Amino acid sequence: MEKIYTGKTKDVYKLDNGNVLLKFKDDCTGKDGVFDPGENTVGLTIDGIGRANLETSIHYFELLKEAGIKTHYVSANLEDATMEVLPATVFGHGLEVICRLVATGSFIRRYGEYIENGTPLKGGYVECTFKNDEKGDPLVTSEGLAALGVMSEEMFASMKEQTLKITQIVADDLKEIGLDLWDIKFEFGYNNGEVILIDEIASGNMRVYKGSQIVDPVELTKLILNR
Repeated sequence: MEKIYTGKTKDVYKLDNGNVLLKFKDDCTGKDGVFDPGENTVGLTIDGIGRANLETSIHYFELLKEAGIKTHYVSANLEDATMEVLPATVFGHGLEVICRLVATGSFIRRYGEYIENGTPLKGGYVECTFKNDEKGDPLVTSEGLAALGVMSEEMFASMKEQTLKITQIVADDLKEIGLDLWDIKFEFGYNNGEVILIDEIASGNMRVYKGSQIVDPVELTKLILNR
């Protein structure tokens, strides 16, 4: 297979049938050995987290399918830690979409003078960052994306609506097992002109609490799948 992209947590290959294969790795975003989905660099390696993230992604992609939300997901192979997906074009050089239900992490680092850590954000707060490690994944607004020619404001509206719906589905699922979703990170692309969720919905891309304690990615996957 032809490798077309090397990412922080996955490698991407082109398949002969026109689809794409994602190979999940055991690397996680964080800093100084501490897991943080809001960081833009690999901070640690957790044995087995690649397969764990894939299992979680399968679980949530299937839930979205049942809810009538289209994604790029086609199939998966847990043994090889791979997922086959539809081809999609990323926005710009890569765009991350974060939905925050509770103020924490980089949100507090930016706005901590206005809001306390752990404060609920009513209705969910959606923000976007460009994937650019050198510039620290800069924030960008819907107007900025349109002005730069990255996506239309109509595309942004569709992406935001999907983000809020998907986040609520994940949050409701976690609530069933006594967990609280604080924030989650997504990626979107477009396929045949339609904005769809791409990449993954994994424990390594969300911040989840049980009471006052954050749940680490491996433990979170066990809780999600072994209910």
